[in-house]
Amino acid sequence: MGEMKSIETLSGNESFPAYVAAPDGTAKAAIIVIQEIFGVNKGIRAKCDTWAKAGYLAIAPDLFWRVNDNTDLDADVPEEFQTALDLMNKFDQDQGIRDIEATIHFARQSVDGGKVGCVGYCLGGRLAFMTAARTDINASVGYYGVGIDGLLRESHAIAHDVMLHIPTADGFVSPEAQAAMHEGLDDHPKVTLHDYEGLDHGFAAEFGARRDEAAANLADSRTAEFFKKHLG
Repeated sequence: MGEMKSIETLSGNESFPAYVAAPDGTAKAAIIVIQEIFGVNKGIRAKCDTWAKAGYLAIAPDLFWRVNDNTDLDADVPEEFQTALDLMNKFDQDQGIRDIEATIHFARQSVDGGKVGCVGYCLGGRLAFMTAARTDINASVGYYGVGIDGLLRESHAIAHDVMLHIPTADGFVSPEAQAAMHEGLDDHPKVTLHDYEGLDHGFAAEFGARRDEAAANLADSRTAEFFKKHLG
């Protein structure tokens, strides 16, 4: 359904690739799908295709383009998992947010100035929270975002609605970090947190061993309703 397109950086001096899936007919809004550490792989592309079938323009920017070309890795292959970790360590998250902001501009132009949301997974979940605090994105969703407890000082800058999906047995997010997220965000008027008891990181992956079907469907249904409310 989708195809690779180029998006200009904020400076306009360079461009980076993005997977873009368009709906049949006019898109009601745009959704930016923010990758895990595994790049714009088949799972991320499938999520874009699903949003396009729901009537949205879906865009997954290749955020690792500055450190590696065409990252497309499988979380279930140990060597590729290690490659993904190495790429994450080279990745500049602040620069990544600027590339997401460039993607927001591209998305808004593509939907004639309409609303733009984002949904991210793992590293992308963290970036979705940062995007909510640092850009004018209309709605943001993060799945099992890592290190959000260290970003809580930015929560005052969140102007539009945010939803976070938190598996309680996440091997990358400690119980202490989860508690800090709840303490810092439960009273925030724009933030909603959902816990998934006993589930681990990656439970909503589109493919592979990490997926929990029932929980993934529940979280995805909540996300769909969230975007329907805030994007149209």
